[in-house]
Amino acid sequence: MSGELAEAVVDLSAIAHNVRAIEREARTGVMAVVKADGFGHGAVPVGRAALAAGATWLGVTSSTEALTLRAAGIRAPVLSWLHRPDEDFTRLIGADVDITASTLTHLHGIAAAAVRLGSPAVVQLKADVGLSRNGANGEDWPELIAWARKYEAEGTIRVRGVWSHLTNAEDPTGPGVARQVATFREALQLARGAGLAPELVHLANSAAALGVPSARYDLCRIGLALYGVDPFGAPGPGRFGLRPAMSLRTTVVNVKRVPAGSGVSYGPEYVTDRATTLALIPLGYADGLSRTTEGRARVWVRGRRCPVVGRIAMDQCVVDVGDLPVQLGDPVVVFGTGDSSTGDSSTGDSSAADSTGTGDGSTGDGSTGTSDSTEPTVNDWARWAGTNPHEVLTGVGARVPRVYIHGKR
Repeated sequence: MSGELAEAVVDLSAIAHNVRAIEREARTGVMAVVKADGFGHGAVPVGRAALAAGATWLGVTSSTEALTLRAAGIRAPVLSWLHRPDEDFTRLIGADVDITASTLTHLHGIAAAAVRLGSPAVVQLKADVGLSRNGANGEDWPELIAWARKYEAEGTIRVRGVWSHLTNAEDPTGPGVARQVATFREALQLARGAGLAPELVHLANSAAALGVPSARYDLCRIGLALYGVDPFGAPGPGRFGLRPAMSLRTTVVNVKRVPAGSGVSYGPEYVTDRATTLALIPLGYADGLSRTTEGRARVWVRGRRCPVVGRIAMDQCVVDVGDLPVQLGDPVVVFGTGDSSTGDSSTGDSSAADSTGTGDGSTGDGSTGTSDSTEPTVNDWARWAGTNPHEVLTGVGARVPRVYIHGKR
């Protein structure tokens, strides 16, 4: 780690593998969603890896994110979809970025910027098919497409695409998905009936790309699955063979043997019920280890899952390693690929599982679906925190350096 307290290791070969796996399943083009700095992985390196593997588009939330890609020399098509109503769109037009219009105010602003710049804007219109977030709903959609057709006829804009986003594609057979797909189809028909001829139509996110064939049009927008997390919550690679791209790793920086009755961290809210060994790791809530995981979280030390005990502090937390022969400098995996090969599983101490509170054959993390013989995953941390994997990945703090590799190390 070269002096760093921790590192987020990003395997770019996993990104490439996931793009190809999704292309094989969906049989459409792929838009790699690299918003939020590539879900915390790094938008530029992830974007380059995805494009090299066959993705044809990159998707981002904001102008800043889009222009960061352009500043890095990425010339591939980019779609940006969330903007202030008073934004100066000339920067995006000049950078050849597609701009989403979801309201008349935004569309008028884009058209005005194109006139000022003397160059047409490339626009993608977004319909709201039930998410009730961004996008024009049924009442506003006809007026939005009418104005878009007017501006296109004047040469002010070019409507390249029509798109939307599903609410619950993780339940692909649910009635809500079929209803939203039908609503989108109607919105697309209205746009075409108004004289628009979008060359790019897209609706499917990761879950829909893998589970809702009727939502696959010209592109699938791939976010979570791009980073190797099964959108249906399956452990490991799941049936689509996805490979997690990020592992959060650190090192034991202090070890101490303590007697029963020892308080641990602030409060203390945790007191040892036996003589045990405590290992300190230099990661805390400023680095993405949510305090909502207290009492459930585990990390991988010496080939076992060991519980994080006591309150998680801003910069550090304590792990109860029981009787494992943990030493200063031992590697720790906070979350990884779910492999069992990381670390030293040969402890020579058959009571080690009992000493960490998991000798009863349970997982020790409040579930029965995850083995203590594999390193924790992003899905595990999401479950412990009561959130989704997206928040765990994007929550890894900026002071944790990203280290890029191609293949396992």
